[in-house]
Amino acid sequence: MSESQTASGVDGGSTGTAHRPSMPLAVLRLLRPTQWTKNGLLFLAFAFSLNLHWDLDDSAAALRLLLQAATGAAIYVGLSGATYIINDIIDADRDRAHPTKRTRPIAAGYVTPVVGGLVSAMMLAVCLGGAFAMSWLMGLIAVGYVGLTISYSALLKNVVIIDVMAVAAAYLIRVMAGAVAIDVPISPWLYVCTTLGALLIAIGKRHGEVGLMEDGASDHRDTLDHYSLPLLNKMIAVVALSALMAYALYTFTAPNLPDQMMLTIPFMIYGVFRYIQLVRLGHITGEPERVLLQDKPMMLAVITWMVAVIAILIIFPRPPL
Repeated sequence: MSESQTASGVDGGSTGTAHRPSMPLAVLRLLRPTQWTKNGLLFLAFAFSLNLHWDLDDSAAALRLLLQAATGAAIYVGLSGATYIINDIIDADRDRAHPTKRTRPIAAGYVTPVVGGLVSAMMLAVCLGGAFAMSWLMGLIAVGYVGLTISYSALLKNVVIIDVMAVAAAYLIRVMAGAVAIDVPISPWLYVCTTLGALLIAIGKRHGEVGLMEDGASDHRDTLDHYSLPLLNKMIAVVALSALMAYALYTFTAPNLPDQMMLTIPFMIYGVFRYIQLVRLGHITGEPERVLLQDKPMMLAVITWMVAVIAILIIFPRPPL
């Protein structure tokens, strides 16, 4: 074991107090706050159905739906945090072989698996209870999400191609939960776009891991030995093109969207191209969600796209069905 690994507490032993976080901070790191942005997907259904229930004379109704969506997002922040802990417990040994994941609290020895397991169990109980309190369907979807993510941690991430499809499914479940939270139907095209976008993110992550770990990739995850950069580049090209085509068709064909929604396509094109650029530059590694928080061009593209979508849906009337 290298000296740097020992200093970071990877061996689970004592580390200098200057480097060891407090227990509350270590538990917070277990929940991966930088990945909470994923749960913003629960607001997609609200955003893309805004013109169905936004009435300036009765804005309180829309605000109630926004609160319901926010409640759902908070539940999924807790659910995802709980399953991240389970994943870290399962992967502790392998994470110690990863140049960045070795500093995760359980891998580094800052939090014991027992404490992590107790925190995870309590969060699952509270958040699943909250989901069922919203509705039975919301609760069942939450159970499905937990089952999928635990299955991914224990088994599916070790199956080539299925691993990235499982990641995409977890994103899709969030969008479904957002629609159920506010009880609105949304276009199947939105589900297609979400799935393809999530696949692009997951494949980009694999690209970063293979490039970062190089010959030691399989020491961290067996499936990485079956991916190559040329293969992943081809997969990215196919999925990126499919995602852009699906989004363009969605803006043209969804019955609840005004024709002006096509004006948001350039923002989507830029965002996809920027993500591919970051992948090729090696900036996408263990947590692609950090891109939203650290890459200013990408953050600007996401914000302007969101503002454009909301503005169009509020300003322009719902087209006749």
